[in-house]
Amino acid sequence: MFSTDNTVMLLVDVQGQLAQLMYEKEKLFQSLERLIKGMQILGVPILWMEQIPGKLGPTVADIAHLMAKETPIEKDVFSCCQEPVFMEKFDALGRNQILITGIETHICVFQTAYDLLNKGYEVQVVSDCVSSRTKENKDIGLRRTIQSGAQITCVEMVFFELIQRAKGDAFRQIVKLIK
Repeated sequence: MFSTDNTVMLLVDVQGQLAQLMYEKEKLFQSLERLIKGMQILGVPILWMEQIPGKLGPTVADIAHLMAKETPIEKDVFSCCQEPVFMEKFDALGRNQILITGIETHICVFQTAYDLLNKGYEVQVVSDCVSSRTKENKDIGLRRTIQSGAQITCVEMVFFELIQRAKGDAFRQIVKLIK
């Protein structure tokens, strides 16, 4: 099971016009917003990635405003693990459990999960916080990720796995997020 002191969330490339083309984009954006707020409540760090922002545009405003205290890490590779700045910041956190979110499931999300798994990390892909332009590509990306050794989870499952008990201030705040 994942724990708050060993987990990091990774937000991958939810940018510009591409983000607007995602399958069930409204559901994706709502789930990401809920998860980001929950990670902030629980004190779980978030690493924020952007793929060639000069060409693809910035992270969508609905998500970027939640990350105002953070700076995105730019990349031009599909796997975040191939970006040295990402690996430097990730390694500095000293955590080995990664929640992956973002787009596209069958490209950057999959390749990042694959590389993290091969480096020995525990990986969960948050299914309601990833998408592709088509449902088929999202499904294929999730299947390949599972076949590679990752686990699939969802926002509510993440919250209750990290909280582990039905009491306390964090629990009350999280319950408000999901209702």
